[in-house]
Amino acid sequence: METDVNYTIVGIFVITLLTAIVLAIIWLSSGFSFEGYSTYAVYMKESVTGLSIDSPVEYNGVNIGSVSDIQLDKKNPQSVLLLLSIKESTPITVDTVATLNTKGITGIAYVALKDTGSDLRKLEAQAGEKYPVIKTAPSLFMRLDTALGELSSNFSKISTAINSLLDEQNQKSIREILINLNQVTHTLSVNSQKLNDILVNTAQASQEFIPLLQAGTDSMKTLQMQTLPSANQLLLNLNEISRSLAAVTADIKQNPAVLIRGVNDQQRLGPGETR
Repeated sequence: METDVNYTIVGIFVITLLTAIVLAIIWLSSGFSFEGYSTYAVYMKESVTGLSIDSPVEYNGVNIGSVSDIQLDKKNPQSVLLLLSIKESTPITVDTVATLNTKGITGIAYVALKDTGSDLRKLEAQAGEKYPVIKTAPSLFMRLDTALGELSSNFSKISTAINSLLDEQNQKSIREILINLNQVTHTLSVNSQKLNDILVNTAQASQEFIPLLQAGTDSMKTLQMQTLPSANQLLLNLNEISRSLAAVTADIKQNPAVLIRGVNDQQRLGPGETR
């Protein structure tokens, strides 16, 4: 009886040991470590197609965790709430930003994190939030979709403007302009020889006008060097004569007898008289 009990104990021990060995192998092969993980929340305002639970989370290209949960935001159904399980050693700061991304041609979706500022304060959970919330930035596809939407809107505006520009009235005006332009072109073509003669005559006239300009320049120089000095002297003489006449007029007003005796005739003074 004791032998049967011993065999049972040995069997249980062997089974337990084998189970422990298998679990240890699985544990080591899975890369499990004792490093702790923290949970962060991300509110995506775009489609998360291709993203699933256990999708990788990378920080500057380094794998630092995975997506632990995906659900619609109860407060805003237009947003998608992602819960990220991230290694505690990862420097998640207030300036860390999360973006949806895909790997090459395989199209495997993942969450990419990067720091966009110099504020190195650790991100903490705010009031009313269970987990710290990482800010988001639009993905490449979101930016392309926005750009294409704006481009389409601009094309629509341009098309509308062209249609309004090319309405029946404007088309009629454009046709009239083209007809007038054609008539002008025809007239120029018919009178091309006359226009050529006019241009030749204009060139000849300009050549003949150059000597006239030179002669005019010489005349101006002569006027400046000869005539102007003489005219200036004449003006000075006239000014002197004017002053003399003014003096004579003043003498006549004071002593009209000057007209009879002359200016230089000294008036005889009586005894005790002075001039």
